[in-house]
Amino acid sequence: MFSMKSSKPAMAALTVAIIFAGAGCKKAIVDPFPASGAIAGWQKTGDTRVFAAKDLWQYIDGDADQYIRAGVVTTSTSDYNYQNHLEAVVDVYTMGDSAGAQKILAGDESKTGKSISLGDEGVAFEQSVTFRKGVSLVRIVAYSSTPDAPQALLALAHGVEAKL
Repeated sequence: MFSMKSSKPAMAALTVAIIFAGAGCKKAIVDPFPASGAIAGWQKTGDTRVFAAKDLWQYIDGDADQYIRAGVVTTSTSDYNYQNHLEAVVDVYTMGDSAGAQKILAGDESKTGKSISLGDEGVAFEQSVTFRKGVSLVRIVAYSSTPDAPQALLALAHGVEAKL
């Protein structure tokens, strides 16, 4: 049988262990969006917008369901401009687990995309780059096609990857 006197040190040790374990579990908030000028030629042109899963339809109406089924938690998006002639949007979908990011990326792959070494897995097209890294799925899409778009988008993608 335990007496209150002998269990106080054990309770104190348990309390300290729980506090430190809880502190170690907190995730730091990550801003995956490179600042203007951090990637050669790229300027961030607006504020980052964040959508909770329940509000995702406000951003990608008609396509939000597939992300919700895959376990999206939040979606963050920012606009960029490359050398004043190419506009692009960077979307970062934070999923509940890496399987959700993998599921969405697998659904986006097609025979016209080129597999790239970016994050855990990536694919590039003429006007877009999509990759996953851990629980994040990143999609970068240019609004127009220019000769330097594929390389410029890839440079921006590497900048985002480095911040994840």
